[in-house]
Amino acid sequence: MKNDMTTGKPGKLLIGFIIPLFVSAVFQQLYTIFDSVIAGRAIGKDALAAVGVSYPITMIFMAVAIGSSMGASVVISQLFGAKRYGELKTAVSTALLTMAAISAVLTVIGKMASEELLRFLGTPDNIMKDSATYLDIYIYGLVFLFLYNVVTGIFQALGNSQIPLFLLIGSSVGNIILDVVFVVNFNMGVAGVGWATFLAQGVSAVVSFVLLLFYIKNLHLSGEWEKFSFPMLGRISTIAFPGICQQSFVSVGNLFVQSVINSYGSDVIAGYNVGLKISTFIITCSFSFGNGLGSFAAQNLGAGKIDRVFEGFQAARRMIYIYIVPCVLVCILGAKFLVRLFLQETDAVAVETGVMFLWIVSPSYLILMMKFICDNILKASASMKEFMVTTFSDLIFRVAFAYILAPFGSNAIWFAWPIGWCVGSFFAIYFYKKKRWMRNWGREEE
Repeated sequence: MKNDMTTGKPGKLLIGFIIPLFVSAVFQQLYTIFDSVIAGRAIGKDALAAVGVSYPITMIFMAVAIGSSMGASVVISQLFGAKRYGELKTAVSTALLTMAAISAVLTVIGKMASEELLRFLGTPDNIMKDSATYLDIYIYGLVFLFLYNVVTGIFQALGNSQIPLFLLIGSSVGNIILDVVFVVNFNMGVAGVGWATFLAQGVSAVVSFVLLLFYIKNLHLSGEWEKFSFPMLGRISTIAFPGICQQSFVSVGNLFVQSVINSYGSDVIAGYNVGLKISTFIITCSFSFGNGLGSFAAQNLGAGKIDRVFEGFQAARRMIYIYIVPCVLVCILGAKFLVRLFLQETDAVAVETGVMFLWIVSPSYLILMMKFICDNILKASASMKEFMVTTFSDLIFRVAFAYILAPFGSNAIWFAWPIGWCVGSFFAIYFYKKKRWMRNWGREEE
């Protein structure tokens, strides 16, 4: 089934499209959460810290995958909305081949540089070996990471969020089962956590690719197409490259923040990464609202129906706040309970660190949500300069204040998140309200 979102009530369409995306995001985050719970409770806080130290490095690779997928998804959504099906198939094929090449190159680079990156972060000696083991296994699975991201991005661009949901549920359940088998039963330690994710993600990526081939074939889309097109690659890159830069710079910025936190030792590292995992779970799930709006907006812009974009924006805003307000309350009132799920009773310093992170950071989710939905309008309209301004302003302020506040203690560093998010949100809302994004679609800003 292909979902044309250029007709019908925007609110109803978005609810039907976003719910599967949201459930997918929940399951995706649940297995990363379970990785950390297994590491922290079945192995110990040092294992949890080792996985956490690797996280900002893995996010660099994830950034390239997400940025590349974003470029392909926006272009395919626009072509789908314009009913230019031959070009759409060319875009799909070009995106898949390009992602395969990029993942191969990054696997080689990542394997060569992984240990040096860990040393650059000032990783404590007591967790260095486990950190390197986990990171190496992650790098071996980059081809699956890239393949899965681009395929699910294509499905979403075509208005189908159900197939990615079913794939992710299977992958998540498989990952959790393998975590228990490898870590608890086989006593494989941190390596078991890494291999569980590798195998689950690998199977999901291969199955998703096969399903996409059948899906495209069964759509019976007319029009001549090419297996690879440099002009189409250029069009995708116009959107993907700023997205990759944006995501990569954010990840590099997180590396610098992690290096500051690493200087406080493995207890603080473990507590911070628990708080970050919980925060990431909430924020990543909220991406589904923005991504759903982005696909809706891109299709309607491609069809020349700009007024529907405003209606979609209002519907997505209502939906995202219905989700985020309870999340903020849970983080404030239940922070200690949430953090203790990951850590043993004796890890008092780590628990206190995670709780303080959530208390300081979570109220600013309310501001961050507006940035998400405004950013996705900017991306859908290919207004990448404005999009990069919103992201880089957030990043620059967050990293700068992490260093400025570090001498006042680890808990002071957490205030860098609200500061960066407030600045980035200001620019995102400004660009949306001034309608800068409409310049690419036949209308001038006010």
